[in-house]
Amino acid sequence: MEQKKLRIEELKAAKNAVIMAHYYVEDEVQDIADYIGDSYYLSDMATKIDADVIVLCGVMFMGESAKVLNPDKKVLLPAADADCPMAHMATVEKIREVRSQYEDVAVVCYVNSTAELKAASDVCVTSANALKIVKALPNKNIFFIPDQNLAHYIADQLPEKHFIFNDGYCHVHHTVTPEQITAAKQARPDALVLVHPECKPEVTAMADYIGSTSGIIKFATESDAKQFIVVTEMGVLHELKKRNPDKAFYVAGNMQVCPNMKKVTLDNIIDALEQEKPEVVMDAALMDAAHKPMIRMLELAR
Repeated sequence: MEQKKLRIEELKAAKNAVIMAHYYVEDEVQDIADYIGDSYYLSDMATKIDADVIVLCGVMFMGESAKVLNPDKKVLLPAADADCPMAHMATVEKIREVRSQYEDVAVVCYVNSTAELKAASDVCVTSANALKIVKALPNKNIFFIPDQNLAHYIADQLPEKHFIFNDGYCHVHHTVTPEQITAAKQARPDALVLVHPECKPEVTAMADYIGSTSGIIKFATESDAKQFIVVTEMGVLHELKKRNPDKAFYVAGNMQVCPNMKKVTLDNIIDALEQEKPEVVMDAALMDAAHKPMIRMLELAR
């Protein structure tokens, strides 16, 4: 393990590379990252870093986002087959159909989506900034893609808007049930329930706190409580425990794992840096089109 970490440091120095990782990847990958965070943080930091090479430890849409925001940098995706099923759960055809039905519609694209979907949208959002951004839009009609659960969570707080819902979802969050929350609470009655808004409405209704991955970490760290039931991908437990060694964290169910995020390893990070591939390569016109809604997101979120 230590030899692999040393090799990664050597390669980073030689290539002028930085490693960016999402909270859902394996613990040892989080530990060697220069920047670690949720989708918003990674998107924002990607516009600020001074490096020739970005190694994106996450899934394909994250690699695409980093490339869109850094067209002149080399973006490497160590696990080229790490994809997000939800990122594909909307279509450009459906976007066109909705635009034809609603004159003033804003197509709001969750950043967990393909570059093609971003390019066909008006603004991107993450779970951390979706409420702020949608609230700021002048449009009454909102077509929120691809995640239905985050859309319902935002819609419930903005009754003045009219939402058109898509039927996409994250399988990790969508499969959590109220029964699992009830059982977890019975086992740990003093624990607070922290839920990601990609969960179903009947699950978020049982939460003591609802928020993005970074929001969950912040809440748990600042809370006086000592026990938490964490209802998002289990990878976030690593950061929670690092920041809060005196607190206990539990999950609601044993299916809170994204197999695609776990495809990133120290070995394929070394391979990516040595060979400078797999590289994220995108069509220039597509990058330009996807760039506009991503930059609008960063401007509105700031």
